[in-house]
Amino acid sequence: MLTGLLAGVVTAPPAGAAPGYRVPDYSTAEAGNPFVDGWYADPDVAIYGNQYWVFPTSSRPYEEQTYLDAFSSPDLVNWTKHPNVLTVANVSWAHKAVWAPAPIARNGKYYLYFAANDIQSNAELGGIGVAVADRPEGPYVDAIGRPLIGQFVNGAQPIDQDVFIDSDGRAYMYYGGWGHANVVRLGDDMVSLGTFDDGTTYREITPQNYVEGPQMFKRGNKYYLMWSEGGWTGPNYAVSYAMSDSPTGPFTRIDRVLSQDAAVARGSGHNSVLNIPGTDIWYIFYHRRPLNLTDANQRQVSYDRMYFNPDGTIKPVTMLVKDNFDDRNAIGWKTYGGSWSASTGRYTTTSSLGGKALLETNFGDLTADASITLNAGNGDAGVVFRVTQPATGVDSYRGYYAGISAAGRVLLGKADNGWTPLASAPTAIQPGRAYHLRVSALGSALRVYLDDMTTPKLAVTDASYASGANGVRVFNVAAGFDDLAIAHP
Repeated sequence: MLTGLLAGVVTAPPAGAAPGYRVPDYSTAEAGNPFVDGWYADPDVAIYGNQYWVFPTSSRPYEEQTYLDAFSSPDLVNWTKHPNVLTVANVSWAHKAVWAPAPIARNGKYYLYFAANDIQSNAELGGIGVAVADRPEGPYVDAIGRPLIGQFVNGAQPIDQDVFIDSDGRAYMYYGGWGHANVVRLGDDMVSLGTFDDGTTYREITPQNYVEGPQMFKRGNKYYLMWSEGGWTGPNYAVSYAMSDSPTGPFTRIDRVLSQDAAVARGSGHNSVLNIPGTDIWYIFYHRRPLNLTDANQRQVSYDRMYFNPDGTIKPVTMLVKDNFDDRNAIGWKTYGGSWSASTGRYTTTSSLGGKALLETNFGDLTADASITLNAGNGDAGVVFRVTQPATGVDSYRGYYAGISAAGRVLLGKADNGWTPLASAPTAIQPGRAYHLRVSALGSALRVYLDDMTTPKLAVTDASYASGANGVRVFNVAAGFDDLAIAHP
């Protein structure tokens, strides 16, 4: 992970930044979560040069976890995949369950710490290893030919390592599963264990409710230890934290800061933390499971903004739902009819009779925003909400739809494999112009706004549908969508 960085104020790009660098000051992954495609978990982060790096676990059955991929980005929006940065072919003692990579740079080298083999006792070969490379993307090669930590100490399974270099140059590793956490000192060579001032090598630091996945960072003069609680296969996986004046504790649990949101995702945990250099901008990277999936390995990596209170404590993290399509992809969207593309930085579709694209959300009360542009055709386009039972077809879903029509109307209605209009009003609509449409749904009170966010164009009462997925839809018109955001009211 990153070394501790002092809190600051955004005044200019960090030293050495490339021309045109813009400080990534976002409220969430505004081009959409998950921000990369595929099943991944346990993301850890690093900044190497002008690139942000994410190293996750490949979320597959243990026997298939024989490699690690990485992702890099200049802006936290556009990501490049680097496959197989580490494989068991380069680690003689590892053969499965390669987990929780922890990247860090020192001595002109790039180090990647990892767990392998999921050992269940000291009689088995496995534990925490360290690999080294000359470049951030590898290939990483086993540095010592054996596990760096290959035994249970203080009851801690040797997994889920995190590496932290303090402002005084001392390097630490935090690790442990099975409900126990240890901290060790790393040698200056980063491939050996050091000792504490009292001559010991291992120090137990287990806080209340600790399960696994420790993460250390420093803000100002305070040390923050984060960890995961609950079971990683279940919906209640979550992240809590403690603060201390020392990198070795004591660490007393303060609060839970990241939990599942039944409208957004489940099983949110095993996090890392990213601080934008020279700023007090912080992000929490973590994995989570889509709402409609239950397989333990169906996990995706995401990030959201992390904020602090004036006393230094962490505010609970809100998993926001946004997509401005600036990454030119539609990861996380599922389409039902029509031909959809995000290649231009907007989500566009050709004309179809009821083509839909949905996110796997389940909001009841909500505020939904989208920018909508009508292109060729004389139909309408807009947002759908509280949707269930979606299928390909004109009105093949149950839920609400609010949109704008090329005929010059704003409209609201509901579908149940048939269409029921609820309200409409005349308004000037020009092809090729973007309109800001907002829907507010509070219980049975439905409101539709267009450009003017103070006075609704439409207001009706209807209690047909209580909750469901969110997305966009067209009818007999080509359209483009942008700046989609779904939030709790």
